[in-house]
Amino acid sequence: MSMRRESFLAHVQERGKYETTKEADRVARVVLALLGAHLVGGVRAELAARLPESYALILLNPLQAAEPLSAQRFVRATAAWIEGATEETALWDIGAVLSTAAAAAGDALTREVLLQLPPGYDLLFGRLQPA
Repeated sequence: MSMRRESFLAHVQERGKYETTKEADRVARVVLALLGAHLVGGVRAELAARLPESYALILLNPLQAAEPLSAQRFVRATAAWIEGATEETALWDIGAVLSTAAAAAGDALTREVLLQLPPGYDLLFGRLQPA
């Protein structure tokens, strides 16, 4: 079952310490669009099914990625897409959104998502992969 939009935004807002839900919505849209470009098939569809519909559509109709981005390049790309962001603030934004998405997805699906991504994304999701 998908998380309600208000609940998802409240979690992002709390984790990111944003003053408004509008700010939380802005970063959620960018981060999920970039993430969607790196996921394929059933994993992307399953994650989308756990998100509120407006964010599921963003994940399912992502920005086009020419190649998989390393975690560091994902942070840089996020900073480039969020007006006024730095790599440090983008890292904060990514953590707020992806940790909320991971909570909505649950452990098993989050592990499947991480298997599709280059090394280093576990930290962006607030998870540490075992060695």
